Amino acid sequence: MNKRVFVSGCYDLLHSGHVAFFKEAASYGDLYVGLGSDTTVSELKGRSTVNSDQERLYMVKSIRYVTDAWINSGSGILDFEEDIRKFMPDLFVVNEDGNSPAKEKLCSELGIDYLILKRIPEAGLPARSTTSLRSTNQCQLPFRLDLAGTWIDQPYVSKFAPGWAITISLEPTIEFMERCGMSTSTRNAARKLWPYQLPLDHPEKLAEMLFRFENEPGRSEISGAQDAIGICLPGLNRHYYNNKYWPEAIISCHEEDVLCWLEEHLCMILLWPRKQGLNVLEDTNIDKPHVEALATAANDCWNAILQKDLKAFASSFLASFNAQVAMFPAMMSLEIADVINQYKNKVLAWKMAGAGGGGYLAFVCERPLDNSIRIKIRRKGMS
Repeated sequence: MNKRVFVSGCYDLLHSGHVAFFKEAASYGDLYVGLGSDTTVSELKGRSTVNSDQERLYMVKSIRYVTDAWINSGSGILDFEEDIRKFMPDLFVVNEDGNSPAKEKLCSELGIDYLILKRIPEAGLPARSTTSLRSTNQCQLPFRLDLAGTWIDQPYVSKFAPGWAITISLEPTIEFMERCGMSTSTRNAARKLWPYQLPLDHPEKLAEMLFRFENEPGRSEISGAQDAIGICLPGLNRHYYNNKYWPEAIISCHEEDVLCWLEEHLCMILLWPRKQGLNVLEDTNIDKPHVEALATAANDCWNAILQKDLKAFASSFLASFNAQVAMFPAMMSLEIADVINQYKNKVLAWKMAGAGGGGYLAFVCERPLDNSIRIKIRRKGMS
């Protein structure tokens, strides 16, 4: 009997890249495909599908490499879990963007082989992705990745000691998941102002406009300014907070060699979206020593980046994350600690994107890990 091979995904805007993936996966056995429901896609990606789950199911079933397909019965990043436990395939195949420790752990628990494929287009055809196909008439607003100083943009933190937050603005090369520390909530607010891309205006002016729009009068929890700045200001930026919501100073770096150096030494992996109801503001330890440690780490991180000192960058990157977790222990969980332990001997440093509790793990590496997500920093002059 042929091995039973399982893959799972959205497969909206079906393209040659999907077919190439199915073809390669089917080379290992009979291929079965689980599709995310319309509801699941909306929850994870913050958008509606172009084609309904029934249309997607019809199209996927029509591909000659696919033995059978169905709509996954669950929800969330492991929406296929109930189905895979019943079906028990021999092999679960993912591509690099779809790889996550949670999927690998589930397969290990069930005794299912786990295989990660590179994105290789069919010979003679261009590389395709859903993100690139959507780019002509869909939202191309940047995302934000925080490198150091997270939380210093809140006055209840910076009142103990002023300091810098460091962010980079990222091109939307993949569809980052909602509630995963990539500032998707602020980006969703930006989409109400600018549905497709940032307007051609002064970046700091746009950031302040977005910050004020998101934090409308009467809002009980103020979204930090680092999110709006990280989205609207291209390149590498640091912003200085001193017991106020808006920074006293913003310093930018657009040096191409520095941005390329960061892209070569940063990569990410997906964990899982932050759980609904998780409150990272519970049981905090915010005091002067902890905030000073956060501020020092961010300052060291900026200097290390400009000097392209990888060892110092990794040390300060991790020091910033440790200072964050010391103040906000709910950022971490035993599950996240287990994933970090799996990677700590392969990378130089690590931190969670955003407020933690899940989302993406960002790594500082000698070179990007295999099967990880590469980043593309938005350059100055790009919308």
